[in-house]
Parts: sequence; C-alpha cells; structure tokens
Amino acid sequence: MQLVHPPLTVVAATISALLAGSALAAAPLESSEKVADETLTVLGQTYRNTATKTQLDPIETPQAISVVDSETLEQRGVSSVSEALRYVPGVNTELRGGAVNRLDLFNIRGFDNYQNFYDGLLLQYNEWNLQPQIDPVAIEQLEVFKGPTSVLYGSMPPGGMVNLIAKRPQRDAKHSVSVATGTGALKEMSFDSTGAINEQLAYRVVGLARQKDGQAVTSEEERYVFAPSLDWQLGERTLLNLNLYYQKDPEAGIYTTVPASGSVKSNPLGQLGSDTFLGDENWNEYNRDVTLVGYKLSHEFNDNWQVLQNARYMDASAYQRNTYNAPLAVDNRTVARNAYLTDEDSRGFVIDNQLAGKVMTGSAQHNLLLGVDYQYLDAHILYQDTLDYSAPSIDMFNPNHNQIVPSALNFSYEDRKVIRQSQTGVYLQDQVRLDRLVAIGGARYDSYQMDTDSRGLYMGAASQSLAKIDQDNLSFRLGALYELDYGFSPYVSYAESFEPVPGADKNGKAFDPSTGQQWEGGIKFLSEDMSKTFTVAAFHITKENALVTDPDNIYGPKLQTGEIVSKGIELEGRMDITDQLDLALSYTRQDMEITKDTTDLQGKTPVWVPKQMASLWSNYYGGGSLQGMRVGAGLRYVGEAELDAANTDTVPDYVLMDMSASYDLAELSQSLKGVEASLSASNLLDKTYYSCYDQNNCWFGAERNLEARLKYAF
Repeated sequence: MQLVHPPLTVVAATISALLAGSALAAAPLESSEKVADETLTVLGQTYRNTATKTQLDPIETPQAISVVDSETLEQRGVSSVSEALRYVPGVNTELRGGAVNRLDLFNIRGFDNYQNFYDGLLLQYNEWNLQPQIDPVAIEQLEVFKGPTSVLYGSMPPGGMVNLIAKRPQRDAKHSVSVATGTGALKEMSFDSTGAINEQLAYRVVGLARQKDGQAVTSEEERYVFAPSLDWQLGERTLLNLNLYYQKDPEAGIYTTVPASGSVKSNPLGQLGSDTFLGDENWNEYNRDVTLVGYKLSHEFNDNWQVLQNARYMDASAYQRNTYNAPLAVDNRTVARNAYLTDEDSRGFVIDNQLAGKVMTGSAQHNLLLGVDYQYLDAHILYQDTLDYSAPSIDMFNPNHNQIVPSALNFSYEDRKVIRQSQTGVYLQDQVRLDRLVAIGGARYDSYQMDTDSRGLYMGAASQSLAKIDQDNLSFRLGALYELDYGFSPYVSYAESFEPVPGADKNGKAFDPSTGQQWEGGIKFLSEDMSKTFTVAAFHITKENALVTDPDNIYGPKLQTGEIVSKGIELEGRMDITDQLDLALSYTRQDMEITKDTTDLQGKTPVWVPKQMASLWSNYYGGGSLQGMRVGAGLRYVGEAELDAANTDTVPDYVLMDMSASYDLAELSQSLKGVEASLSASNLLDKTYYSCYDQNNCWFGAERNLEARLKYAF
C-alpha cells in the first residue's frame, strides 16, 4: 500500500468554511471564577485540557492527571522535559542516566514512553534516533495524563502520556531577558517577549542559546531555540494562531553505556566515576535540526458550539556517530567496541479536527466532542556499522578517548530504510453533568498503516526486505465522578489503549495490535479557597498481545501471547500551609509483572520499574525584612529496580536533594525593579546513583548541577 499525504484542498476547504462564518455576532466568554479567566488568558483560547480535549477543568475528569505549571518549571531551573517530570507521581524519568539527554525517555506506571505531545499533537518519532524535543523555555506547562489515552490520541502505551503546552501570545505586554551560568561551564541566554500589535494581532517570541560541558569527559552540549507565534483575531468569534518552533542541537552529550561491573556492581579493579565515557572523542557526534510549523484555527458558532483545527508540519534531521560495547572482558577492564553512524531525516504532518458543543437534555448537560485526526510520517534512515568489534577497544580504568581514526573505519554492514506510516482516527466523547454527578464516555476507531523498505549490504552482499502493517482498532473509555460536600470527589474509570505491532507469526498470520485495559478508582479533593488539592488513585493495567519468543525456534518469528500487568497506587497533594509556606508531595507504589511468557521471564519484573517512588517540595516566601526572597527545597526517592530482564540482581534505591532560591532585587533599590537573581541546585549532595538495562548497559545518574541566573522583566 502506497501512503500519500492528505490533499491540501481538504485543509484549505476547512479553513475557508470556518472563515466564512467569522462574521457571526460575538458573545463574551463565560467564566464563573476569576481564576478560570486568568488561566484561559495565559493558556489561550485554543487551549484544550489534555484529559478531555475540552476546556473543562481537570478536577472534573475521572482519571488521574498531573500538571506542572510554568512557575514550578522556572523555580526548579529545569532544562529538559525529563527534569520537569522528576516530582510527578507514577513517572520514572531519565532512564538512561544524567549524561544522556538527547531524548526524553521515561515510563509512566511502568510502561516506557518515547513519544510526547506538543500542544495536543504528537511529536512524531521515527523509532530510531530522531526524537523531536521541546525545550522548557517554550513550554507554559506540562500535563501528564495517566493510564490509557487511546480514545483521544490513538496509538500510545497504556501507562499514559505527556502533553507539553506551548507559551501563547498575550495581549498584555511582557518582556524578559535572562542570562545564566553554572557547573559544566554553562553559558546561557534566553528571552521571552509578548504583547498586542493592534486590535487583531498579538505576538510571542521565545529564544534560547545554551552551551555547556557534558557530564561525561570530552562531551559537550549545545542548543539554540527560536519559537515565535502569532494570534490573529479574524473575527469576534474566530481566532487563528500561527506558530513556529525551530531547534538546533550541534552537540548533545553522549549515548554510550558502562558495564554493571565497576558501576552499580563492584569490580575487583575499582569503581568508575560518574563522568566515565567509553566512547571516542573522534567518533562522538549528534547533530539535530527540528522545524515545526503549525496553526490552530478556533471558531465559535455560538455560545454552545465551537470548532478547533490543530495542524503541524515537521521537518527534522539528525546525524550521529557513536560506538557501542561488547560485554566486559575477563580481565575486568577491557571493553571491545563497534563504531556506527546514523543519518536520519523525517517529514511529517499531523492534524486534529474537533467539534465541541453543549446540549441540555432535561437537567443533564452534555459536553459533546467529535473529532477526526490524521498523521503521516515519511522517514529515511542510513545505518552503517563496523561489526565484529573491529573498532579499537578501550581500557575503562585508563581510557584513551582518541583511538578511532574516522577515515580508517571499515563499515561491514549498511542498511538504508524508508519508513512511511499513517494513522487516521475518528472519536466521539460525551461528558455529562447531572447535578453533582459527572460521567464520561468515549469511543474511537483507528486505522494504521506502515510500509518499511529496508535495503542492506553486508560484506558486499545485497539484500532487501519489505514489511507492511495494516491494522485497525476500536478503543473505549468510561468513567464517573461524584462531587461530595467539602470538596471531595470519588471517581472510577475504565480505559483502553492500543499500539501497532509489526510482523507476522510462524504461520504467516499478521500480528494484531497490542492492547491495554485499565481500571482506576480514586478520590480528588479541592478546597473551597483552592489552596489545597489532593488526589489518590489506584490502578490496574493489563497489556495483552505482547510479542514473546517461540520456545521451539528461539531465532524464528515471535509469538503474540505475552501479557504484562501493572498495578499500584499514587498520591499527589499540593497545599498552601500559610501565606508564606507551600508544600507539594507525591508517593507511588507499583507492582509490575510479566504474567504470560513462553520463556523463563514469566513472573519477572521489567527493568526501569521501581516498586516505590516519593517526593516532597516546599517553598518559603519571605516577609518583612526578607520580603522578595523565596527559598525552596525538595527530596526525591526512587526505590530499587531490577538490573536485567532475568531479575538476577537489583539497582539500589537512592534519595536526592534539590534546592532553589530567588530574590527580587527591587527590594534593595527601585532602580533594580524587574531584576531577579536565582540559584538552583539539583542533586545538591552529589549522590552517585544508577540506571541499568542489563549487565552490559548501565548509566550514571546526573551529577550535582548548579545554576545561577539573572533575569530582567519589563
């Protein structure tokens, strides 16, 4: 099947139809509370809540959702999405350690997630090394939607998803410039400017330039971001948002691993430092360019019915030169290596059309949502590998990082892939309010296709393979929440997910999609003055149709009989204890197990899944002689996890401490009005900790990182 882009006339016709209705009379936006008005102003008219794709409050959603707002991002000095997720319950982040930051890899409720959403649209990932990242400088807030989300978003792992909400133009003029320095010889400058151009136009432009030394010796990190956007009020009821996100990463640290022996486990010759690098300075490169061009078109037909079209085009490329390691030699110090390179580019298009409306049937209010979305990705990948560990080996206790001569490498294997995939989804949702009862129901049909053309060359011998996927799926979601007195709202929900699975079994039967089902129950609390909020959620997720090894032919086609169960409980709370002291806390306990497998993995726990996680963060805002000062401190606990799939050993638990402080310099002199100095520290005590995939592939956690920043807002 040849996949094609949707005809542009379809998009143009939709825009024209919406603009034709822009002359309808206007009606003011309804809002019962000032807080809701302020939130809508900051997030924009085109904002939609991740859990419902509507503007309804997340507190009304019978499924767990965590929000990390812009103030929290700034206070903690985060420089990546992974860092921003450190205090979110149910999320284990930075799975490949602190020195690897070219991708945002984390798991939610035990299920790994390589794909984020940006403003409600998928950041398309080619499943190799080209993952678009969004820098926090362009993010207003993060929304973590727990459990299966396929009814609204299509193919996704059953643990949940992260939606990054972009900064939007504001009509009130606000501008800021900041500079920062810190560990790793950090040099950073950023700016953020927004305001009205005239009655119809408002703009926002965000920029960043950052350079620093990477955690691993000889490595560097470098990034440039430019993200302008424009709100165009085409009519009193019609708004068009145009947005661009461009990111250039000339350097992105390392991607190599270290053995368990000498890192998480003892080695008779000694222990490695957390800055260990087993690659080569002459063959360590990752250069990435990502351009995202999009628009959001919102039109209100009347007070009850609105339509939103959200679309984005992506053009991205990445070039990588790297090494990977053989198992540690018997001398406990020598590591053989292969050199490889990847040259990748991706072009993609995503569009989501949403029609939302309110309908009354008796005393019940229905918030209806009808949507059609489509995505297309065309990815080209070149992979070359020396094989047979023919690159120079390295002594990990006395490393020489200048052994590889690029011109002398002999690539024995080459693979050129072309991957074309598309997905079309149609979904319907009804969120019903009947007095204190809020119920939600939804269904979605997805059609997914992928063609892969792989042309290999090994030792001069050519080969070609073609693979096709043509799968569809029907997903459901049901839930109910009841609002009791004093702000308590118990809820229960059921949700489903699916993920396409390529290939066929030994009988030639194409695999079915892998599906997930979750039951979740809990209680949400919001105090009347909105100063305290608390959520307790218990979940049980079953993932079915996972691929497993055929015991009769371990090198042959897989069998689709695997099953994984994840269950646990999450607690999250935020409260203003006094006018000067606030507190945020979370706790996660989860149990994940492979319940069906054809090998000895049945009954085992997958790697990267700690049984317990907890966090605590508190801010103190000074008064009197300390007016203008804020001091914050946090603790993060991550429990022990399995070291490898066979569960032969464990990665120990750890506790990390973070701190931040800021001071408004206007308290010293009015001539310094708008100037703020801040200091942030992660892993303040410089604790050494680890993450492992197996005995041969481990990573060191992030070392202590200090950052001092000076910001001028005007």
